[in-house]
Amino acid sequence: MSKSNSFIKSFKNINKLINNLLEENLNKLKFKNLRNLLRNNKIVLALSIVTILFVSYLSLPTFYKQDQISKKLKLDLQKKLNLNFNFTKKLTYNIFPRPHFIIKDSVILFKNKEISKVKNLRVYISIDNLFSIKDINIDDLLIENANFNLNNKNYIFFLDLLKNDFLDHVIKIKNSKVFFRNSKKDVLFLDKIIDMKYYYDYKESKNIITSKNELFNFPYEIKINDDVNKKKLTSIITLNFFKLKIQNEFDYNNDIKEGKAYIVKNKSKSNFFYKTNSNFFKFTFVDRKENPDYSYLGEININPFYSSFEGESQKFNLSYLFDTSSFLPQILKTRILNNENIDFELNIKAQNVFDTNSLTNLNLNSKIKGGLIDIDETNFQWKDFADFKLTDSLIFVKDGQLFLDSKLEINITSINEIYKYLLTPKNLRKNLNQVILNFSYNFDQNILKLRDIRLDEKYNQNINKVINSIILKDNKVQNKIFLKNLLNEALKHY
Repeated sequence: MSKSNSFIKSFKNINKLINNLLEENLNKLKFKNLRNLLRNNKIVLALSIVTILFVSYLSLPTFYKQDQISKKLKLDLQKKLNLNFNFTKKLTYNIFPRPHFIIKDSVILFKNKEISKVKNLRVYISIDNLFSIKDINIDDLLIENANFNLNNKNYIFFLDLLKNDFLDHVIKIKNSKVFFRNSKKDVLFLDKIIDMKYYYDYKESKNIITSKNELFNFPYEIKINDDVNKKKLTSIITLNFFKLKIQNEFDYNNDIKEGKAYIVKNKSKSNFFYKTNSNFFKFTFVDRKENPDYSYLGEININPFYSSFEGESQKFNLSYLFDTSSFLPQILKTRILNNENIDFELNIKAQNVFDTNSLTNLNLNSKIKGGLIDIDETNFQWKDFADFKLTDSLIFVKDGQLFLDSKLEINITSINEIYKYLLTPKNLRKNLNQVILNFSYNFDQNILKLRDIRLDEKYNQNINKVINSIILKDNKVQNKIFLKNLLNEALKHY
């Protein structure tokens, strides 16, 4: 309102200045140019009058009654965009960059319940007919700095908006947050909306959502379109950080919905098939349908929340677990999974560990329960030399860094082969069947510390002095040499 008034005053001052300049120059010019100057002055005057009238026309909504225009906007938003708003404060009106109303601290209702608080709402209107409140038409909508709260009852809110008619409307959502909560209103995870847009794509003849988001500090982009006639939803998710693209097709024609996704990471391709309804989500993840190199099965129950994942693979890449820049360690560092209401199990079997030929028959077991995360009963083999098993483990965050504390039980099956690998002098080679020790691993610094070693259930203080000095860093060649020398040193005291 204030902007439009200042604009009119400024325009009048400019027009007055132009007229003064023309009057001063008329006395200096010859009479033959007087007619042209008068004609030009009339043009300037006419343009000024037209501009003032147009600005005055655009300013007409300023004079509408607050309760009437508020009621009109709420009715139109509900009717045309299926959005139910409550306005708690007065509306202000601006004509720049185009006519729109600004509403502060509004509320969005979905299924008669509050779903979001919106700090800043802009309702853009058509300039076709502003003489009457009844003739005002909403063009576009901009939602800024909103906090959305979603759960298993209202999670379809954003997809539900896609069913509207966007031929003449556009909805934008910027700088907002989406909190996904469980039945006890605890936050499971947070998704940040950087820039989201609903619009009609004339080339594809479909409603489209495009959005730039951030989940667990990882940016991603998503594009969704909905074929209402076929009841099929298609989407493309791009995670440039991981060089990952997911193309998804979702058929929601039946009570149990089915979908399939094609996942491309670098040059590798995978297939993801799933079924879901309001209570569960089941999936199968393979690289190909016949004779797959890996296959994973999973199930998520919404109420009560429980999830389990099982998989088999010829090779498994441990960097997914231990590389601090990978997705899983980053999620663990957010502590979002340290929630007493989360019940989660993960079991993966692999014949070999990627990037090494020494570790085989990996059986990875992990669970999240009661807010604690562990990998108890995880076991693997070192060639035919020894069997390893983890117990009493705990994954936790301390000072912003991710740690794993655990007990490691080593049952030796071929001690002579181990001595050959360590290049142990023959005079130090003794019969040894079992080694039990504790260790701590820092994911962020790639540092492994060993302590409290027992050989065949016997504790030797001298051996532990040597073992406690072992700190393995992220240099595989140096680690092997250093470890061999220290272990041979420890054997001298056995």
